[in-house]
Amino acid sequence: MSYELFVSIRHLSAKKSQKFISLNTWISIAGVGLGVMALIVVIAVMSGFSKDLRDKILGTNSHIVVSNMNQAMVKNYNDILKKIRSVEGVTAAAPFIMNQVMLINGDRVSGVVARGIDPDSKGVVSDLGKNMISGTLFDLKVKSNHLKNIKSRREKKRAGIILGKELSRRMGVGVGDIVSMVSPVSRVTPVGLIPRMKLFKVVGVFESGMYEYDANLSFILLKSAQKFFSMKNGISGIEIRVADIEQAGNIASIIQKELGFPYLVRDWMRMNRNLFSALKLEKIVMFIILILIIFVAAFNIVSTLFMLVMEKAKEIAILKSMGASCSSIIKIYSYQGLVIGLVGTFLGCAAGFVIVPNLNEIVGFIEVVFGIEAFPSDVYYLDRLPSKIQYMDSLLIIVFSVVICLAASLYPAWRASKIDLVDGLRYE
Repeated sequence: MSYELFVSIRHLSAKKSQKFISLNTWISIAGVGLGVMALIVVIAVMSGFSKDLRDKILGTNSHIVVSNMNQAMVKNYNDILKKIRSVEGVTAAAPFIMNQVMLINGDRVSGVVARGIDPDSKGVVSDLGKNMISGTLFDLKVKSNHLKNIKSRREKKRAGIILGKELSRRMGVGVGDIVSMVSPVSRVTPVGLIPRMKLFKVVGVFESGMYEYDANLSFILLKSAQKFFSMKNGISGIEIRVADIEQAGNIASIIQKELGFPYLVRDWMRMNRNLFSALKLEKIVMFIILILIIFVAAFNIVSTLFMLVMEKAKEIAILKSMGASCSSIIKIYSYQGLVIGLVGTFLGCAAGFVIVPNLNEIVGFIEVVFGIEAFPSDVYYLDRLPSKIQYMDSLLIIVFSVVICLAASLYPAWRASKIDLVDGLRYE
């Protein structure tokens, strides 16, 4: 240990005549620790929200979507599927049809998005199958059992539909009920324009955790959608699942080069760019706001070191008379700021890493004590407070904290090095 560091630690130790300075030192350490702890907890919660939102979006949607820029329909999609599946990193690809329709049940009418899917492939390209709370994706397939009753046979062959939880509640239907689907595009008949209408049997209900999806999305069989929307062998696009979602953008670029014009390839980040950009901006703003807590602690370090320099003027003069250089004096007092920063940062990190894994228990305890519900499930669609420690963000917080504390000590240290030896020892 260098003598500068040894003297710094001794200066931070309390004496009877320096209790106020020692108290300020502990307040500075507490301020740094509180700022670091708050930053780690808040960044972890925001990262958890971002991951939770991403999982909910990808629970219903695929990682990459291919569509046709010139037409609303993609033809000869089997050849396109072969090209896509041959791209490295692609684990699955499936066709889909998407169109806007109206669902009618008695006097209840709702405009929704109907998606035609292949149940065998949809469960592979997305996690929709895991989000089913009633029925399964394979219930969309019509089973051709030999039934004696003509009415029962007709109902058995009726095409199935899967609704979102909020949509089924709003329509007042459940599994086994019948709804009418009306297309806004009319068909030409000898008696004029007649809207396309078909009866569907509700065979399942899903819950993705996203209100927009649960309230405005429905799924039908791909063949039923082709027939209902008069698309014959055409589709709206192709859904793709990749092995690493972080590489979805790069894989989408490769697929775009492979398919060329007029196909448009978009990854999940591009399709939800505004949402995730807003979350990223909010995270940066919260980081800047909470870093101010550490700046407040840094000002406290400055005042503490100035008082310490005034208290130790005689010791500084004695050190200079013994041959200590100005750089050594600067090191002594800058080390003090560094020690305060390191101790405060360590305590803040330890507290943050303990709080984040137990955050839901802490929130539950607060709810019990104050008799409140912090996150109502019908408002936030959360059964727990999501949190995820980001170690790179935590490392950045640690570096910022230590650097700020070290920088705060430089000016008092420089002032200490400028104390005149004669003035320091004049009255001794």
